[in-house]
Amino acid sequence: MSERRSILCFGDSLTWGWIPVEEGSPTRRYPFEQRWTGAMATHLGDGYHIVEEGLSARTTSADDPNDARLNGSQYLPTAIASHLPLDLVIIMLGTNDTKPFFNRTPYDIAYGMAKLVGQVLTGGGGIGTPYPAPKCLVVAPPPLTPMPHPYFQGMFGGGHEKSAQLGQQYRAMADFLKVDFLNAGDFITTDGCDGIHFTAQNNLDLGKAIAAKVQEIFARDQLAAA
Repeated sequence: MSERRSILCFGDSLTWGWIPVEEGSPTRRYPFEQRWTGAMATHLGDGYHIVEEGLSARTTSADDPNDARLNGSQYLPTAIASHLPLDLVIIMLGTNDTKPFFNRTPYDIAYGMAKLVGQVLTGGGGIGTPYPAPKCLVVAPPPLTPMPHPYFQGMFGGGHEKSAQLGQQYRAMADFLKVDFLNAGDFITTDGCDGIHFTAQNNLDLGKAIAAKVQEIFARDQLAAA
């Protein structure tokens, strides 16, 4: 294991740090300390290295018809290999999978997340290295809320109901695959003015919650190894 614990945060615009605006877009990202990744880093303190891999509109494993870059399962193995050695990979995806043109049920979305989990658990070694696969923490994004912009309304038509079921589906999947799980909806709601993204306070609260979960994971592993 590296001197500092290395954590890869793999996600979409919620991880990238999208600042919600009523007109939908364009926008900018929160500074690092106001993103949940930065808030997590603050609560974890020294001894941790945080790697951000957030891409707006990214899915778990669905091919977006307008942008081939957005299928998370096509990039995650490369990201893991690029950033080894890693102690933990945190994945928070699924919101974009609720878009109607993907025609995915909540279970389908959890199945897409399961593919990513499998990529993490078999992701050791990289290119010409002996590093073991990192651990995995699955985070279910909080449910969507009402969207004022009609284009977002169409983009996420039917997504509110699907997003409300992701926590339950992800919990069952994580239990089945024996990886750690956190339901963001237990700690925050989607308070951004666009109905999709986080406020600065959402980010700070989620970062604190995930940091506590990360500390729990590593403390448990230390006890098991003792």
